Amino acid sequence: MADEAAAADTDAPAAEAAEGPMMFGVPCTDERGQHVLHPSRDEYLDVLGMAAADGFELCVDVCAVDGLTNRSRTVPPGIEPERFEVVVNLLDLRGRRRLRIRTQVPADDPQVPSAVGLYPGAEAPEREAADLFGISFSDHPDPSRILMPPDWEGHPLRKDYAIGAIPVQFKAVEGR
Repeated sequence: MADEAAAADTDAPAAEAAEGPMMFGVPCTDERGQHVLHPSRDEYLDVLGMAAADGFELCVDVCAVDGLTNRSRTVPPGIEPERFEVVVNLLDLRGRRRLRIRTQVPADDPQVPSAVGLYPGAEAPEREAADLFGISFSDHPDPSRILMPPDWEGHPLRKDYAIGAIPVQFKAVEGR
């Protein structure tokens, strides 16, 4: 019986080494001394809930990344990089810890669950990501545009968004 327990203990580090470090049941990397979790869209809300329960009480930011022209970004083995990525930065004020969560979002279904139920401060940043990248957050309390006019077509921070020009008329400068 003791031999089985010892074998189980020695198998655990080998399994973790094979799949890499894990935190809250998802792959974890270290970037510049900060833990970065890589949950799937299905695991996203569960990981946020576990982080909140572990003391990460402040959502500092929710933003998006369009990797259309940058396919070389790093993700752990076994995770397929998608065009979009939702990045959430959390802070544990008492423990003085930071945590980043990076979730891959495919271009053909740019949607993730809203974190507003766990972190009310995520309301405006999620609206910004939806407005500027076209990533929708399901169950968001107010999915209306926040930066662009309601009738604006497109999402200006997407890498394939057409660059436009607005004619600017300058006043004549006196004394020249």
